[in-house]
Amino acid sequence: MPRILAIDYGTKRTGLAVTDPLQIIAQSLTTLATDEVFDFLKKYFDEEEVELIVVGLPLYPDGNPAQIAPLVEKFVKQLKKEFPQLPVAMQDERYTSEDAKAYILKSGVGRKKRRDKSLVDKVSAAIILEHYMKSAGRWS
Repeated sequence: MPRILAIDYGTKRTGLAVTDPLQIIAQSLTTLATDEVFDFLKKYFDEEEVELIVVGLPLYPDGNPAQIAPLVEKFVKQLKKEFPQLPVAMQDERYTSEDAKAYILKSGVGRKKRRDKSLVDKVSAAIILEHYMKSAGRWS
């Protein structure tokens, strides 16, 4: 069974997460400089079977698009152009960074590692993927 890949887009760094091949577990994959994402994805898709890309949709608490939303939309258009064989879904990413920071804190990670913003990005991507899986009825 192919994986589902999630992306937490940022202007500087982008976090990635994937499901296992059975789509049971969402796990952080990596954090990359945003300008390296497409090269990474090309290599990753050559090695792993992926059926869907989920991209975090940045919204303000009131549901309106966040300031970065147009950049995410541009990124999604480029994804669809580069990988036309893969559908792209959007998933509300409100509060995922805060949730990621809370998970990291609870995990017992040391203070120095907690300051690593790349860790927050890839954990946020895993949370976006979990939320997608639940909202799509793939998890209960």
